[in-house]
Amino acid sequence: MKIVKVGAIDSTNSYLRELMKQSYVKDATVVVAEKQHKGKGQGDNQWSSEEGKNLTFSVLIRFDELKVVHQFMLNYSISIAIYNVLRYYIPEKLSVKWPNDILSAGKKICGVLSECVLKSSNVNYAIVGIGLNVNQENFSDDLSNATSLKRILNRTIDRDELLEKLLLEIQYQIIGVRKHEFKKIKSQYESILYRNGVPSMFKNADDQEFLGRIIGTSLMGNLIVELEDESLKEFGLKEIKFI
Repeated sequence: MKIVKVGAIDSTNSYLRELMKQSYVKDATVVVAEKQHKGKGQGDNQWSSEEGKNLTFSVLIRFDELKVVHQFMLNYSISIAIYNVLRYYIPEKLSVKWPNDILSAGKKICGVLSECVLKSSNVNYAIVGIGLNVNQENFSDDLSNATSLKRILNRTIDRDELLEKLLLEIQYQIIGVRKHEFKKIKSQYESILYRNGVPSMFKNADDQEFLGRIIGTSLMGNLIVELEDESLKEFGLKEIKFI
């Protein structure tokens, strides 16, 4: 595993893409930044992080055979990997909010952005960007639902040690994706899914509120919700949000 450490850049995902334009980049290459000017989140969202306090990094993952229809298994496995590492720091009240935000007691501590490049019906490679709040203590008003390891534990965390643990666990979980152990991955993911099986209020893409109960996810990565009339409905990204 090759680790490239940089100072202030736009985003680690963008930096890694530029490296790939210049020459061949090996599988499991990692770019770690002290500061991102334009850190990316899901959709048009940005990931804001205080310089030198957190972990913002991207990993290149190449695949020989991963069908496009199973690309969300990558998201599942990355979420599981981060969860498995963080639970040794904060063993209680840790969960994964669909599709891949990591929460501690309902507050966001980590976000993941996977950008897949396709070749025919397969995933050629993916650039997985991860932003983890480690030692940042103060967050702006629009990030009032954010937290960090230091906030929770009241101590400074060794970022290099934490990064090493995360990268080892990510590599381990990706083995399952490459072996097509999709049922096992899906089951593990759903076991740590935020508010799974709990009646909750949601909004759909038309801003209509409704009561539902998450009962799982599909192999396509959609969220499966049981509605009040006991019917089941699948929701994709940007089609549903918690209230």
